[in-house]
Amino acid sequence: MLMCIRTGLVLVLVVLLSACEPSDDRPGMWLDGEVAAFPENWSFTNDEREISMQVQTPYWLAHSVTIWCVEIEGSLYVGALSPETKMWPGWVMDSPDVKLKIAGKIYEANLVPVRDAQLKGYLAARYTQKYKTPPGSSFAGDPDAAYWRVEPAS
Repeated sequence: MLMCIRTGLVLVLVVLLSACEPSDDRPGMWLDGEVAAFPENWSFTNDEREISMQVQTPYWLAHSVTIWCVEIEGSLYVGALSPETKMWPGWVMDSPDVKLKIAGKIYEANLVPVRDAQLKGYLAARYTQKYKTPPGSSFAGDPDAAYWRVEPAS
């Protein structure tokens, strides 16, 4: 019995250590890096293919994912395709304070849902343009896609 407990604890430790940061489709936990001041202009993200985002969960463990982002007139936006199939969009609705990791730096932020239909359409077009996805696919093809504007942490 004691051997099973030890094996279980070692397994949990290995899983926690191996899942610290996200990679592609694999989620992670805590993001690590130098905390940077919130930028006034996010245009530097135009060269970033993916960024990492850490959200708060109801079970006190960090959850991080890699996501796409777009910048419009200096503001940064993040989005989720088929948000009902993922856990993190609901967690963000409950607790909008997040950490973003971009080019090794951590930015503390607050996500504000985008509700304006015209802006959502523009965001979908910008995602299509930035990520060179075919029209009607990805964000442009998902009418249920959710978007958030990145603002300074509250």
